[in-house]
Amino acid sequence: MSSDPEILLVDDDDDLRLTLAQGLELAGFRVAAFNRGEPALEHITPGFAGALISDIRLPGMDGSAVMKAALEIDASIPVVLITGHGDVSLAVESMKAGAYDFIEKPFPTSELEAVVARALERRRLMLENRTLREQLSGVTGLEERIVGRSPIAVDLRKQVSMVAASDADVLILGETGVGKDVVARALHDTGPRAAKPFVALNCAALPAQLIESELFGHLAGAFNGAREMRIGKLEHANGGTVLLDEIDSMPLDLQAKLLRVIETRSLEKLGSNKTVALDLRFLAASKADLQKLSEAGGFREDLYYRLNVVTIAVPPLSARRGDIPLLLHHLMRKARARYRREIPDIPPAVLTALSAADWPGNVRELRNIADRLVLGVLKPEDLAGEGDAERFFGDGTLAEQVGAFERAVIARSLSANEGRIKPTYEALRVSRKTLYDKMRKHGISADDPGDV
Repeated sequence: MSSDPEILLVDDDDDLRLTLAQGLELAGFRVAAFNRGEPALEHITPGFAGALISDIRLPGMDGSAVMKAALEIDASIPVVLITGHGDVSLAVESMKAGAYDFIEKPFPTSELEAVVARALERRRLMLENRTLREQLSGVTGLEERIVGRSPIAVDLRKQVSMVAASDADVLILGETGVGKDVVARALHDTGPRAAKPFVALNCAALPAQLIESELFGHLAGAFNGAREMRIGKLEHANGGTVLLDEIDSMPLDLQAKLLRVIETRSLEKLGSNKTVALDLRFLAASKADLQKLSEAGGFREDLYYRLNVVTIAVPPLSARRGDIPLLLHHLMRKARARYRREIPDIPPAVLTALSAADWPGNVRELRNIADRLVLGVLKPEDLAGEGDAERFFGDGTLAEQVGAFERAVIARSLSANEGRIKPTYEALRVSRKTLYDKMRKHGISADDPGDV
């Protein structure tokens, strides 16, 4: 029987949290209890088979924010909110925002057990239906994360699938906004450590003087302001995966300490001589060429070679333009789940324009467009106006712009026909051979399930 928690319980009242956890465990549920929402969220993945129970009133990230974050990961995860008498109206609003149910204090544990049982049954049925839909459509969990039918997207999924099954450290390279974090999360969630913590640390977002404490932790009194012991990110991730994003921003002196941690799989907190053993998989992401950076003295060469056990290069969006219509629809579906808004109809001319654009911000820029379209602050017609011609088609030669247009039309038609070849060449009024020739010319691929 699985030992993974099926109930994530969040309550800052120590006595109540202990009472509820014990009651649920006696009823046969597997429970993981937390006094804050953030660590509970680390257990939630799109395939999490349980339910989240959270008090509305929490220090820092309150129950509503915890619920929102959980639903952004998977909009169908059942969230049960615990509320005091004065918070009933807030709980009702949370129900409208996606909560499964709420329960008002004081309540008998048996009432919570009944709600939880119903929530888990609903989650089980939903996951079974999702699995069935994926089997019927041929879409795997990895295809839902790394979207596209182009040869580049297919190859990237193959790389991630092969590497995820191992426990090797991985260096993920790519331009800003290409989705290096998505690849990192896919490596964790489809690998043997999926049930363990995934901790991401952006090395560029922290002041240099704080990175060492964030990574390794410290004892009370280790430095001025260290009033209590702190568990570092690496120790917190023990058993799971740690992502060091923008690792090229890490100071050189700290790179030496990180190298030792990776080599020995152990650390010492600041102010301590005691060694803490680590069972971790390290993922590092960078937009910079670390080899060139190390040759120039801007990055430790020994750390580069230690991290470079396996390298995955995430391509820019401009290298797989044929995936843009499918990717836009995928991103709008995610935006619909977050904002509870309907997806607008996107005219063919707009999809053509978007497919021909340069996208210097890559998938992140396209995600912003998808969010704005779903929110209604951007209208589809705004994306194909005369004033946007340079933005979408660039300033290349006539042949280059005509090629981009042709590529976009074929990609849009393939997307509309779910990758099927026959209805695509019939819709475009060309022969099968002509379509295949043009697909090879533009680097477009499609799964052909036959003439159906």
